[in-house]
Amino acid sequence: MRRKLTHRGRERRRQLMEHGAALFAQRGYHPTSVADIVESIGVGKGVFYWYFSSKEELFVEILRAAHQDLRRRQRHAIGDEPDPIRRIELGIRASLDWFRDHRGDFTLFQFAASEDRFAPVLRSNEQAAVADTSRHIKDAIAEGRVADQDPEMVAQAIVGVVRQLTRTSVFERSEPVEQVADVAVAFCLRGLTG
Repeated sequence: MRRKLTHRGRERRRQLMEHGAALFAQRGYHPTSVADIVESIGVGKGVFYWYFSSKEELFVEILRAAHQDLRRRQRHAIGDEPDPIRRIELGIRASLDWFRDHRGDFTLFQFAASEDRFAPVLRSNEQAAVADTSRHIKDAIAEGRVADQDPEMVAQAIVGVVRQLTRTSVFERSEPVEQVADVAVAFCLRGLTG
């Protein structure tokens, strides 16, 4: 449900999303209730339902907002870089940095992957990530720097490598992000450029 919000309304909505995300990441989606969320910021349930029709809608909005924030970080890191191979590297490094800084959001993505009702938003997020990466691969192919191959499949592989290394190396083993990024970049770019 979309309403035109005042500055104060946007701030309240942001608070609900922020507190909801923190509680979902800490306690889990199912054990966290709307009552828990509103209690955490000291408002009534009516305030929640003014902004969101359900806990599920809130969760979907949190997933979308997190992914938009990740894409902003990637675009900022890439900037006006003309070299498509360098853009891929910068995107990988920005992604790993973002996940390090947003561990709770990564936890929410992992949970959402286990629930069919959140599959559409995750698919949409992944399609955007693959399309962004694929664009750089197409540019590298056009420049003759990468062998002609299916850019979307290669982009899916890069997105998968980043996701897997985030889970295992950054979060489970607490490896330094810079070190993980070096491995991810070396592996992906060597695979791309031979």
